[in-house]
Amino acid sequence: MLRPGRDPKPTKIKRGWRVRPGETDPQALPRVGSAPYPGLPHPLGATPYAGGTNFAVVADGVPGISDVQLCLLDPKDPAVTLRTVTMAERTYGIWHTFVPGVGPGQVYGFRVPARDPAKLLLDPYARQVTGTGYDLVAAASFGVPTAGKVPAGIVVDSAAPGHHSTTNRPWVPWEQTVVYEAHVKGLTMRHPGVPAKLRGTYLGVAHPAVIDHLRKLTVTTLELLPVYASAAEPGLKATHRRNYWGYSTLNYFAPHPDYASVPGREVAEFAAMVDALHAAGIEVVLDVVYNHTCEGGPGLSVDLSTRGLAPDSYYLPDGRDLTGTGNTVNARTLPVIRLVTDSLRYWSETFGVDGFRFDLASVHARPDGGPFDAGSALLSAIAADPVLATRKLIAEPWDATGDGYAVGRFGPNWTEWNDRFRDTGRDFWRGVPGVRDLGYRLSGSSDLYAPSRRPWASINFVTAHDGFTLRDLVSYDHKHNEANGENNRDGGEHNRSWNHGVEGETDDPAIRALRLRTARNLAATLLLSTGTPMITMGDELWRSQGGNNNAYCQDNEISWVNWDLTDPEVAATLAFWRRTLAIRRSAPALHQGEFFEGRAPGGGDGVPDLVWFNASGQPMSDPDWFDEGRQVIGMWVNGHDVRGHTVAGEPLSDRSWLLLLHAGADPVELTLPGAPYSTSYVPTIDTDRPTGEPASTAEIAGGATVVMPGRTVWLLQARRPSAS
Repeated sequence: MLRPGRDPKPTKIKRGWRVRPGETDPQALPRVGSAPYPGLPHPLGATPYAGGTNFAVVADGVPGISDVQLCLLDPKDPAVTLRTVTMAERTYGIWHTFVPGVGPGQVYGFRVPARDPAKLLLDPYARQVTGTGYDLVAAASFGVPTAGKVPAGIVVDSAAPGHHSTTNRPWVPWEQTVVYEAHVKGLTMRHPGVPAKLRGTYLGVAHPAVIDHLRKLTVTTLELLPVYASAAEPGLKATHRRNYWGYSTLNYFAPHPDYASVPGREVAEFAAMVDALHAAGIEVVLDVVYNHTCEGGPGLSVDLSTRGLAPDSYYLPDGRDLTGTGNTVNARTLPVIRLVTDSLRYWSETFGVDGFRFDLASVHARPDGGPFDAGSALLSAIAADPVLATRKLIAEPWDATGDGYAVGRFGPNWTEWNDRFRDTGRDFWRGVPGVRDLGYRLSGSSDLYAPSRRPWASINFVTAHDGFTLRDLVSYDHKHNEANGENNRDGGEHNRSWNHGVEGETDDPAIRALRLRTARNLAATLLLSTGTPMITMGDELWRSQGGNNNAYCQDNEISWVNWDLTDPEVAATLAFWRRTLAIRRSAPALHQGEFFEGRAPGGGDGVPDLVWFNASGQPMSDPDWFDEGRQVIGMWVNGHDVRGHTVAGEPLSDRSWLLLLHAGADPVELTLPGAPYSTSYVPTIDTDRPTGEPASTAEIAGGATVVMPGRTVWLLQARRPSAS
């Protein structure tokens, strides 16, 4: 008889044998959430082992009620599901399972019944994708099956031969860095030296003809527009357009498949490209887009990957859009921080990538869409990572809102695109008087980056992929984006450009000559300023986009570089860029690693490291700096006190230099500074000449008065008694 409140004693189970630890007990009762092969929650994605593959993914659902499903697809026909595996294990919010017998080459995707049981979703950690096209109607409609109609993942063994970089990184010091921004297809599609089958591909970039061009420019670092797998946003897809630039990420681990010369070989070919560039001493920096994805936002969205897996874990709520896309990634959540850092580490360690340029980087400093915080969890995680901290980190320090403008506000590990340099340089050479801000830009922008960072933290540029090319900057007053299909409403309005009297192309030789001169002035200002210069693909080849300042959807000759070097204007422009870059490289005083202090070096002749001069050959006074009508400025740099060191830590020395800029239309009389700054000067660069080579290199005495043509830059080597 049972006592009140007592339960009956459980029946004892008689065991016929003793079960050892780790062995399966056939008499054990099933446990909710258990699985024969539970696998591990880390690493995320598909990780092949000797006996099978581990799958792990962040997704919505409730264990035992709405488990996530792994779909193993037929590699020959991804519309056919060979097997569906219920992922019954969830740890740390991550669904995971191990599937025996599955290895590299297996095509797969996930289903999330808690959201839409019909949708096949791409693994955010997939190392390779089946493609980037998708059926817009099916992907945007609830309950419509999408297997075979959307991209799926492919299991990849990153340790296999050919799937990773095998070369040593160049490790170019920041103060020696010259960045060349390019697009894989745009750079190579029309290059006559690249075989037709390699044009528009990773192997096209790796071709000796392309690498030789970069080396002759003395470029140290190739920055590629997005190469992560990307897909057209729903709005573009609906109008039969594509995002040619690639700022519409589909997956953060897979190389874009369309840039492979052989379908399915994109992983190996990307690794080969990096190795070829590294062997030539050229670094590889990737333009990365972690601020939004290709899946659209309110009004028209598609469930391709993260939006179908766990939108609340990856995106800001609707209505908090910092990117203009409607699907801003939330920098606060753990899945996002983990996804971004895992992705960056993968490209760094597997492919040997040397750095990253972060599109709309301010988004990463605005968790939950709040105010800018340079110490945000995501930015801190990147800077604190022992691998990523050794890479070049470049921020585009703004987003699509006014609150996100943060030039000069990122942390010590970061360099930044300096739009202040761009705007000041453009204004000066289109005739806006005043030199006060120009002085800061020429000398490294200490007002923005001192004292916590170095001058090279300023990524100086006058053009970029987004905006006019250099040729169009001096040929158009207005954008001409009709070809983009948006009635010329897209693209920036405030270009600070100058058409020199005629809108667009002209046969007038005087206007053409003046445009070329202005372009050389802008290029010289960029290349001879302290900081890190960034060259835009094709500017050195006098490339035009016909006035299109937003050619993001133009996968055609509007965006592709024309390599016709038989054109005299193209040949002369290329010669100018090569000459100016070679002089910069040979003169450490022109790319110093520390800010000028305006003081004399110890043990020297008492001459400061930097002196500014007016047209009379006298040091600039306060009234000179605040003279809003001034259009002439001289910058004298002391080569006896170069702020920087060799790789071995030895102090550097150089010749002294005088850089003169005159933006006025008429010639001006200048007095060259005399002793102790120089006894004589040797002309080195003259933008009045098509190639920059001075008409004469005869020495000019210090203190002499000379006539400088209008709209011209001179670089003069200063001879001093103690100079080498």
